[in-house]
Amino acid sequence: MTASFPVAPGGTLGVLGGGQLGRMLACAAARLGLKTHIYCPDEDRPAGQVAARETVAPYNDETALARFADVVDVVTFEFENVPAAAARFLDARVPVRPAPTALEVTQDRSAEKTFLRDAGIATTPFVTVDESTDLAVAVAALGGRTVLKTRRWGYDGKGQALALTPAEAAAAWAAIDHQPAIAEAFVDFSCEVSVIVARAADGTTACYDGVRNVHEGHILARSIVPAGLPPDTETAARAIAETIARRLDYVGVLAVEMFVVSGPEPGLLVNEIAPRVHNSGHWTLDACAVSQFEQHVRAVCGWPLGSPLRYANAVMENLLGSAVADWAALAAQPNTAVHIYGKHAVKSGRKMGHATRLFPLDTRVDGQI
Repeated sequence: MTASFPVAPGGTLGVLGGGQLGRMLACAAARLGLKTHIYCPDEDRPAGQVAARETVAPYNDETALARFADVVDVVTFEFENVPAAAARFLDARVPVRPAPTALEVTQDRSAEKTFLRDAGIATTPFVTVDESTDLAVAVAALGGRTVLKTRRWGYDGKGQALALTPAEAAAAWAAIDHQPAIAEAFVDFSCEVSVIVARAADGTTACYDGVRNVHEGHILARSIVPAGLPPDTETAARAIAETIARRLDYVGVLAVEMFVVSGPEPGLLVNEIAPRVHNSGHWTLDACAVSQFEQHVRAVCGWPLGSPLRYANAVMENLLGSAVADWAALAAQPNTAVHIYGKHAVKSGRKMGHATRLFPLDTRVDGQI
């Protein structure tokens, strides 16, 4: 298919990945009169339940990928662990947005941190650890208190181990199966915030208000907006997100997670970047006229970006595991939007859905649903 931009209503957005983010992208695309074609190795995934079309095939099946490219106008992805080789194969046949380079940078924590450092963005001090001799050097360089993270495949606290003393470092590396990793200095921070930024192909950007994230067991439990940041800190957080998007020549929605550090050297340290729509932006579905999902569809399909203006304060809470059984009680609560992802197997810590409570703009919010 020869792509033309903007992709007009009736066109088809291809999405690599079949999870809940792909599901919400498909719903957003449908609002704009666009069809969605999901490509995923697994059957009966949340996105495929609502998409116009679905291909179930491995990411290394070049025959299936080529057929997929022939019937879509543009391709995006809903998670950052899509093989970069698959994205590059498709990009030679149909536009892939954001570009595969964004995957290559963010799939490897060492590459990501190095990119941020080279862009002049402050991060936690880090050292790459590929073998046991690197570990001792890293611990010494970072002052002993370290967080060891696998370079690839880590999410929701997976692939991470804490070592508060040099003696604990070897055990921490064993806990992540001696995989290639980075060691980060342990940072005492007051809170974690994230900024969702969208960037169009012409360089136009739109930032949503920063949110304060609360984690439980290394998994995001809830996001609160407004984040309660001083105005200058909020402005600085947005500037960081826009700088990262610009340096990546990014097209689409990007999430930037940051630590707010107080004390003798206050400021913002970037923890991670995610080249996709993000859990901490789910509140935009109900508190904004244009959600992060519609914004991503607009950006990758060449439409004008929408306004990120927020019309309400919000608390978004993930429904993890058996918490989804409370759907009826949540649905009965006033000013609460319930989103269920269509996953069949309930597992501890698994994101089964989310609920967002909306409040007037002049209301203080800092609790949970």
